[in-house]
Amino acid sequence: MAKASSANTPNNNYSASDIDVLRGLEPVKLRPGMYTRTDSCAHILQEVIDNAADEALAGFARNITVTLFLDNSVAVEDDGRGIPVDIHPVEKVPAVQLVFCELHAGGKFHKQDAGSAYKFSGGLHGVGVSVTNALSTRLEVDIRRGGKAYRLAFANGGEIAEPLTTQRKTAEGVSAASGTRVRVWPDMKYFESQRIPQDEIERMLRAKSVLLPGVRTLLRVEQKDGGFAEREWHYANGLPDYLAEMVGEGERVGEMFAGEGWATAADESSFAEGEGAAWALCWTEDSGTSGESYVNLIPTFSGGTHESGLRTALFEAVKRFAESHGLMSKGVKLSAEDTWRNVRFVLSARLLDPQFRGQVKERLDSREAHKLIVEMVKPRLESWLIANIESARAIADLALNHARARLREGQKVERKRSSGVSQLPGKLTECASADPAECELFLVEGDSAGGSAKQARNKDNQAILPLKGKIENTWEVGGDTVLSNAEVHDIAVAIGIDPHAFDPAADVGKVLANLRYHTIAIMADADDDGLHITTLLLTLFFRHFPQVIAAGHLYIAQAPLYRVDAAAAGKSRPARKLYAMDGNELQAVLDRLGKEGYRDIRTSRFKGLGEMSREELWETTMSPDTRRLLRVELPADDDGLGETQALFGHLMARKEAAWRRDWMSRAGYQIEE
Repeated sequence: MAKASSANTPNNNYSASDIDVLRGLEPVKLRPGMYTRTDSCAHILQEVIDNAADEALAGFARNITVTLFLDNSVAVEDDGRGIPVDIHPVEKVPAVQLVFCELHAGGKFHKQDAGSAYKFSGGLHGVGVSVTNALSTRLEVDIRRGGKAYRLAFANGGEIAEPLTTQRKTAEGVSAASGTRVRVWPDMKYFESQRIPQDEIERMLRAKSVLLPGVRTLLRVEQKDGGFAEREWHYANGLPDYLAEMVGEGERVGEMFAGEGWATAADESSFAEGEGAAWALCWTEDSGTSGESYVNLIPTFSGGTHESGLRTALFEAVKRFAESHGLMSKGVKLSAEDTWRNVRFVLSARLLDPQFRGQVKERLDSREAHKLIVEMVKPRLESWLIANIESARAIADLALNHARARLREGQKVERKRSSGVSQLPGKLTECASADPAECELFLVEGDSAGGSAKQARNKDNQAILPLKGKIENTWEVGGDTVLSNAEVHDIAVAIGIDPHAFDPAADVGKVLANLRYHTIAIMADADDDGLHITTLLLTLFFRHFPQVIAAGHLYIAQAPLYRVDAAAAGKSRPARKLYAMDGNELQAVLDRLGKEGYRDIRTSRFKGLGEMSREELWETTMSPDTRRLLRVELPADDDGLGETQALFGHLMARKEAAWRRDWMSRAGYQIEE
């Protein structure tokens, strides 16, 4: 037998010298995708523009200028206060150097402080412009502050090229008495696109001008002859002017509804002073909702809880108007989608402590935002509908026409169902809607949790199927016998399709023609037993209903494991109720509350879904506005699909017990308590 080559022999001398510690900006350079978008350099430029906009939001800047140079560099200038240049009392280096060199350094963490200028800035993580510096070949900072001019420059992704110095005269291009100018040369090796995204920068500047009425934004583009082409944005009335420009007069149904609402210190609510929103919206003849939303001036391209709050407010206000004015037809029920389908909107929310999904901040996840927007928009819209009766009737008629069309389509589906021979499972609690596109089925662990889910659900479109204990491991069960198991049989009958094998060439529409729910959510406890049940159900669907996954209809509902209650600590710190999915998220919540000044904090651990009140279960796990649903997806390529099949085989096949023991001995340390 040939002896294995030493080159392929693992190194058994594992010691402290093998442990690497990434310091400064090195983590960003090693894994840029964890900190920013890598399709283009737009996001690292946005971080600089956002800092200038935060100075305007705080009331210290009135002009923001962005200059695009032919050498692929970008300069951002504002006339704010200028970044501090004095020596930091702890770190013993200039403050501006910390801002650009340390991942978690900035002036936006202490938002609870009454005098904080950045109370409603978009920045929270403190990694913004430091990421910009890390992914640039050169970055120059020019500051005017206190009657003096300062300059600091970096090269090669954050190395100091020119230490902070005091300039004798104003740096070229810095025109205001005070302010900051940052010029960036993005390192294009980190990005897929090798050009400066001028169109995205234009959208950013226009948005800042829209959201900050009275602030002027200017884009300057260097030309080959040495001159600069300029474009300026200035919206005196903010959102209404912008929406009117977007939509035009001819497309509207009724008048535009614009307004704003902000929490005050005198309000008896759980919201901090200054939190709230401004909005402008209208209904149009064309179906298909479109709009733009922002949180603390940050664009949320993927929406989030603030948009869902706006949707709820519109639905409840329009529904109340239609009911109180006798516009509802017998048997017709309005849904949120009916009132939302033709809306064009611009929404700008301000939150004290926004929670975004990822550092790119394209989606808002703050549960409190949904309630905030509803409370600010709904009463004002109700009053507006009464005051603008002609527009209100046109809007209500538009929504009711959608509801009637949906009812007619649902009746067709119901007639088709009635021809089937399968009887629905007796323990299935069905929903009222017959439209599979809006219907949701929750496969719930246990009768106790099933009972709670029945009370918490939206009866219009959410159905509940409780599962008794752990279903059978179906990995090695044939498709011709899998329905002999009672639980599997009930699932198959409830969803309306038969077991099938995965076939990339199959007509998915034909296979799923009778699918009764387009959202099927596995909802189990957040403990080890719940994870086991989830794994068994994933095995069932991957092995016997793979086209459901391929079409994007299978989800995992993430229930929290912990609840955190923080007692009010003065007017600026209202009582908070938060949830955490696991121990790591719990610790992050506790750390954040501690930094915000909360001291009376109580933590409780849910024993299971059945222990939750219906309000808690709805808010955390079932409400489309605040829940977390993970879509289950199949790998896009054959290699990935093969690896997934092999992994399921190792984990679920009876003959693979030895592999599982070996795997647990090798990887068991990765399991967290």
